[in-house]
Amino acid sequence: MKKHSLLWIALLITGGIQAQSGQEKPGVEITYGFRYNGKDVPEGNLKLVIQGNKASYQALNSIVQKERQFLDNKGKATYQMITNKEGELLTFKKAFSAYDQPELLPGTDTVLGYPCKKAKVKVRSNSIEIWYTDALPYKGTPVQNFAPGLGLILRTLRNGTSEYIATKVDVRNIKDEELKWPAAMGTMVDDATYLRQVIENRFNTLHIFNQEQISWGNKFNDPADDQENVTYHYAGGTVILKKVKLPENMDVTLFAEVAEYSNGDSYDRTGSLFMIPLDKKISFLDGLKNGVTALPVYHEKYRGVAATDKYLPAMELMRFFTPFGINYYNEKVKIKGYQWADSAVYRQDITELLPRLQGEVWLGMYIGNYDKGGHKVSLRLKYYPADSDQKDTTAGHWVMPVFNTTNLMEMANQEYGTMFGKDSLQVTVNIPEGLKNLRLRYTTTGHGGWGGGDEFNKKLNEIFIDGMRVYHFIPWRTDCGNFRLSNPATANFVNGLASSDLSRSNWCPGGVTEPITIPLPDLTPGEHTFKVKIPLGEREGNSFSAWNVSGCLIGDK
Repeated sequence: MKKHSLLWIALLITGGIQAQSGQEKPGVEITYGFRYNGKDVPEGNLKLVIQGNKASYQALNSIVQKERQFLDNKGKATYQMITNKEGELLTFKKAFSAYDQPELLPGTDTVLGYPCKKAKVKVRSNSIEIWYTDALPYKGTPVQNFAPGLGLILRTLRNGTSEYIATKVDVRNIKDEELKWPAAMGTMVDDATYLRQVIENRFNTLHIFNQEQISWGNKFNDPADDQENVTYHYAGGTVILKKVKLPENMDVTLFAEVAEYSNGDSYDRTGSLFMIPLDKKISFLDGLKNGVTALPVYHEKYRGVAATDKYLPAMELMRFFTPFGINYYNEKVKIKGYQWADSAVYRQDITELLPRLQGEVWLGMYIGNYDKGGHKVSLRLKYYPADSDQKDTTAGHWVMPVFNTTNLMEMANQEYGTMFGKDSLQVTVNIPEGLKNLRLRYTTTGHGGWGGGDEFNKKLNEIFIDGMRVYHFIPWRTDCGNFRLSNPATANFVNGLASSDLSRSNWCPGGVTEPITIPLPDLTPGEHTFKVKIPLGEREGNSFSAWNVSGCLIGDK
């Protein structure tokens, strides 16, 4: 089933509040089947129960019934009802006249033996064909916003693909408890408030960090080690960390959402959202607590960047970059016609990393800066129920972080990723038996912010396995001008460009860097050596270049 067809099905999810009376009145019960491209989709089947002038929608195959929908033909209005996560009942009332009005068409047809007239209506650029009958003294529609009040609609066809068609019409007395008309209407709200609640009720949100400060040089009174749901500060305050308990064994699409704004720092900075694996003898947590020398060394000075038999590096979930001074400098830098954004919001699908994001997990964020005000950040994890064609997509995954040269402990003496100048980066890992569809999730950004630095010069990234090149590309972003209204404090050049507009080595001030998926179909079980090769630019005085690269192996069991 296609995702967009599910959106229409979701609008019809219903429940009921039973009335107190057990009276019977003349009515009809219509059962509708749902089809997409001619294929039956049982999840969309529903029934419309009509008692006199009142009608209610009742889903037949929905596991979770969150929204209730009703028609009042006498009052010529529809009602949509939902209970928010605080337990409050919200209701949106809409007059029939406020809906898109149908155009009547010539010709007739039959559905289940009932003579039907035809009509069509445009709903949000969707073309809806309608078959309705006047042979019964009742009015109703299988989709609330498809011509309510027109007649008894027995069939609808949206864009020639999504179809509701009556499979049974049962004319009889309808009991009050079958109609399930609400005993109370709750709080009446406008359409914007109601739609917001409908959308938010469809998924779950975990708030991990809420406007936490990431800065340098302040004192933080952190609690004792390893408590759950409290924020710890490391590397002078430039790393925040929290131990949380995440849902397990869920068929979901998982998004990370970070909101950030300047609390005083005016520069574009590297940011990273990460989790710390604890399944080896040494973890990145040891480095945060005890200093960078507690981490295994690579080539004499690079600490904690590569996997060993006793250590796994921090697994990067999302690489983001702060804009120049968003929010804090909005009122300090005014340009006519420029409406600065109040915050930067970064979103990324991290579903493929779910196997390591279950149960007790350490999550952290880093923003490199030397400012006492620094930045304010929030982190939300959003769990969206998977479509039927997405279920079990991560249940059998194997996930292993392999390398991460982003110096998360930059302000605690962790070396920059400058190893690419001479030695490149090499990591030997052991691939277990029984894996297939292996791939490398690779994130890379170049840094060195002057004319000759790697931030502003295209550099080839090459990935080798056991000496054989398996992937190569030049990471480069040309869309940084799209983030201009997030960068009030950026430099402005004499040619009219702003610094934030300039193309860069795979990142933009105010943007997220997308990981690259590198397929490794020929990778066999056993030991393999990965090599990342980048031609690092030469130093110029005190200026130098560095590359932040992270790699995570993913396979199916």
